[in-house]
Amino acid sequence: MRAVRGARRLLRGPRPESVPSLVGTACTVVGLIDVAAGVFPRFRHSRMHTLAEVLPGALGPFAAALSLSAGMLLLLLAHGLKRHKRRAWRAAVVLLPVGAVAQFAYRHSIVGVLVSLTLCWLLVRHRDQFRALPDPRSRWRALANFVLLGAGSLGLGLIIVSVHPGRVVGDPSIADRLQHVLYGLFGVEGPVDYAGRTGWTVAYSLGALGLLTAVTTIYLAFRPEHPAARLTEDDESRLRELLERHGGRDSLGHFALRRDKAVVFSPSGKAAVCYRVVSGVMLAGGDPIGDVEAWPGAIERFMDEAQAHSWTPAVMGCSETGGQVWTRETGLTALELGDEAVVDVADFSLAGRAMRNVRQMVKRIERGGYETRVRRARDIGDAELDRIRRAAADWRGTDTERGFSMALGRIGDPADGDCVIATAHQPGSGTEDSPHGDLKAVLHFVPWGRDGMSLELMRRDRSADPGMNELLIVASLQAAGKLGVARVSLNFAMFRSALARGERLGAGPVLRCWRGLLIFLSRWFQIESLYKFNAKFKPRWEPRFVVFRTSRDLPRIGIAAMRAEGFVNLSLPRPFRPRTPRPCGHTARTRPEHEVSAA
Repeated sequence: MRAVRGARRLLRGPRPESVPSLVGTACTVVGLIDVAAGVFPRFRHSRMHTLAEVLPGALGPFAAALSLSAGMLLLLLAHGLKRHKRRAWRAAVVLLPVGAVAQFAYRHSIVGVLVSLTLCWLLVRHRDQFRALPDPRSRWRALANFVLLGAGSLGLGLIIVSVHPGRVVGDPSIADRLQHVLYGLFGVEGPVDYAGRTGWTVAYSLGALGLLTAVTTIYLAFRPEHPAARLTEDDESRLRELLERHGGRDSLGHFALRRDKAVVFSPSGKAAVCYRVVSGVMLAGGDPIGDVEAWPGAIERFMDEAQAHSWTPAVMGCSETGGQVWTRETGLTALELGDEAVVDVADFSLAGRAMRNVRQMVKRIERGGYETRVRRARDIGDAELDRIRRAAADWRGTDTERGFSMALGRIGDPADGDCVIATAHQPGSGTEDSPHGDLKAVLHFVPWGRDGMSLELMRRDRSADPGMNELLIVASLQAAGKLGVARVSLNFAMFRSALARGERLGAGPVLRCWRGLLIFLSRWFQIESLYKFNAKFKPRWEPRFVVFRTSRDLPRIGIAAMRAEGFVNLSLPRPFRPRTPRPCGHTARTRPEHEVSAA
């Protein structure tokens, strides 16, 4: 029976959902062999010659140029075809018949024509599988395309010029070969001469690479620009209304108001999911906003948007309740990412042996003349708010603003008057030499419903005494009661449970190895230091999860998350970046190591 079912599957052909992957893989293989056939002359006369004969491309000067162009274009289109992109489908449907015509006109290869037309037929027959809309983009990608494809064309050009040693006239130097490639990319004859028709082959190949670079760059430069995700005023207003009614459910809810996110609402408008698209990954942060009963509708809209663009859906840092709803409604998988430290204000006290280190540090800093102030943002004057913003920006430890799912990205916005700002001051200690006066450290909290606040930013002057962060957290917890705050969310500790279990007596070798790896990675990502810093305040730990589709997506999601959080920066060089105002927000949950005070 299995053989019969297998035969039936072969007769029916590939499943519709497998066609994009099949055609994309075929285009990748065809493209690589086309490039090899156009670059290496010996390849055409090797044992692979029989296979190369049935692939798009032709022999001779025109054939080499056509083979390179077709191969490069197919390689560029392959990833888009696998992602069901409509524009990649359109380009492939045009390119494959052109390759078939070239097969017949230059090589009279009937089999090669059939291969091209078969792939084209598969694309046309299953055109309904290629409906994905384009990704958000900007014209700055034209510069990236010019640099990357230009560098690739230069490298391939050097190979093309150098793989004909028996046909070269004289002994040209590396500089002559490089000059010949540069001239050839612009369609101009260079200083290297060849015997026979090899010179035409090299010239057409270099010209094709230069033309391909120019055409793709011009297309990217003049195509309509899709703006990056931005939260509109209407979206922000609707989100604030949802947070007013349901904001106490999730400590990360206020971070949905980042203005570099997009949002989808449920059909009823009672729930929403905020997200950002990074490298084809649709990243949502925290739980959906709004009424839990309306979450499924917002999640469905989120998944529909991901499917429409062929984005990889993922959720970073959702709660256990949120993870259960996401997995139940979508069939996705949840994995524990770490724990959030939450301190109940009524239970916090500096008394007792367990708090001795924190108590001693705070007393020592207070004896050094430091003072603290904990206020709502609306109670701070404009001049002082501006000074706090400038200090937070100057004390940032990296060029890239960090934070996504657990950062707001701004301080002192008029709409964020409920935020709490804690500052540390040292009056009379060289304030005349400091651009920020006596200000030495800043903590910024965002609202968590009506009776909570969530830590968003921690910054301090590097010249200040160690322990500024501990001082301000204690001051904020002690002042929380007067502000009507009953619970405070501190930092997020990744893989906290693994670190805690791995250091216990009797931990197994696997757990100890995993803890050792996390400690090693802490040199760059502050995994262990954040856990130990949070543990000082004896919080209760609330697990947080990452939700994803398959384990194959985890590497992509991890890279996209690190890009969104600012740990990996793949943007253009600084002189070529578009000028945008630098925000003052920085997540304390992913801050540089120098901002974590040592006990």
